[in-house]
Amino acid sequence: MPAPSAKKSKKSLKVLFVTSEIHPLIKTGGLADVSGALPAALRELSTEVRVLVPGYPKVLAGAKNKRLLHTFHDLPEADEVHLLSASLPGNGVPLLIIDCPVLYQRDGGPYQNPAGVDWPDNAQRFALLSRIGAILGSDATPLSFRPNIVHCNDWQSALVPAFLRFMHGKKAATVMTIHNLAFQGIFPPHVVTEVGLPPACFSIEGVEYYGNFSFLKAGLYYADHISTVSPTYAQEIQQEALGFGMQGLLTRRSNKLTGIVNGIDTSDWNPAADPHLVQGYDAGNMAGKTANKLALQEKMGLKRDPDIPLLGMISRITQQKGGDLLLEIAPQLLRENVQIVLLGTGETVLENGFRNLDHAHPDRVGVTIGFDEGLSHLVEAGADLFLMPSRFEPCGLNQMYSQRYGTPPIVHATGGLADTVEDGVTGFVFEPMTAEAFLASIRRALTTYHDKQAWHAIQHNAMTRDFSWKKSAEDYLALYKAVLSPESTNYRAAITTHSGLSTRHSALCFKAKPSAPSPTDESGAPARGKRGFCNPDDHTGPGPDRG
Repeated sequence: MPAPSAKKSKKSLKVLFVTSEIHPLIKTGGLADVSGALPAALRELSTEVRVLVPGYPKVLAGAKNKRLLHTFHDLPEADEVHLLSASLPGNGVPLLIIDCPVLYQRDGGPYQNPAGVDWPDNAQRFALLSRIGAILGSDATPLSFRPNIVHCNDWQSALVPAFLRFMHGKKAATVMTIHNLAFQGIFPPHVVTEVGLPPACFSIEGVEYYGNFSFLKAGLYYADHISTVSPTYAQEIQQEALGFGMQGLLTRRSNKLTGIVNGIDTSDWNPAADPHLVQGYDAGNMAGKTANKLALQEKMGLKRDPDIPLLGMISRITQQKGGDLLLEIAPQLLRENVQIVLLGTGETVLENGFRNLDHAHPDRVGVTIGFDEGLSHLVEAGADLFLMPSRFEPCGLNQMYSQRYGTPPIVHATGGLADTVEDGVTGFVFEPMTAEAFLASIRRALTTYHDKQAWHAIQHNAMTRDFSWKKSAEDYLALYKAVLSPESTNYRAAITTHSGLSTRHSALCFKAKPSAPSPTDESGAPARGKRGFCNPDDHTGPGPDRG
């Protein structure tokens, strides 16, 4: 049943949330979950939100209450584009759907054809998404809804800030959120003018990225503020290892870079009312957790034993997720009195390694290659410890699910894992990213497991943490208000940490640290090999008018 609409007032903050996918209509990854949940949580805080999304077949089929609002003519991407109003099934979030059959009505996914190949016209498809977002955030909008903020997400909507920067008149402020910096929307240089941006912006001081045009760089360069999905990831992307060539630009803009941890769906992930479990439980009555452990052992063909420590992992089986580390330490780990359960799919070599491990230890190891939604819930509930040794993790979700289910996670100190797991309090954190450190953290956790008083305290701490979207929405609302306030130059005061961790994890905005001057070539100009050492306030074209 749709949630009741938040009360609006004439002074309600208005946000246009631009995304290329949204749960439950169309999903390829975590962006869809954020797009379905964050706007709903913002509405509960009396924020007026509209979500702009392309009209893929599944979106048009699943959206409720569709109605034609406006028809655009003679846009660079299409002669005729319809804008529909609709609502999201389930929570009733208002949608604005771009109905353009020539670009969006096709078989396959949002970004690729049925064979898994990128659509050749993706530049045009997502330039249109950005163009409509910019129009709706400017004086040119045909709608009565006039957003204060246009919130853009990943490269597919990252041209919104660039389009707005070169438009005259009053316009919304822009927030650009990075969900995964590795995906950058790279296209040939000629696309710059094809989408209607001025040729002068194709430079290091603009949208140029190693000789090509990057949609994402356009957003990072021209947005009024940048956010990403955890405070630690906001720091990491300013370094070469995880900066993917954008670290220079992000470092220069670090005073306008914020990390806010995503929330989780606490109704779907609720051990007290989870339909996938054999028995519900909560922090005050943990008996059901043992029942789920026995059910999981039976389902995976393991010895039923409530006392043997059961380690669970649900993951893409890749090096990025640390699957190779688990395989490396498995022989030593299995000398301990433990069981291991793995659910996931990924790299063939690692999949085969886990199949062999299962075959060699059928009563100690249970491996399911593939994905099963019900089994994923049972693993979270039935395991005693959850393994998440990711090499990098912008935010992560399973570590929050695990804590909510009283299954302390063992995580590598990176990204959102470092921001949501408190070592020795709600789980166990290890560094550096080595097999030795991972094994040591598991052994430390097993020692705690056998100290029942300490173990129950960790479970209780974890289960009583608030990982709901409400806290994330409060932080985003504070950020929006700070971006709109000309007096606000430091966003630390406006926003608090998601999970209440130590100071190391709680600073959501990172001022640039004093450092050596930017690299230069012999002429004294910024070195071309170091991308992004640029000043986004030095630009051609009209500046933003917040009037």
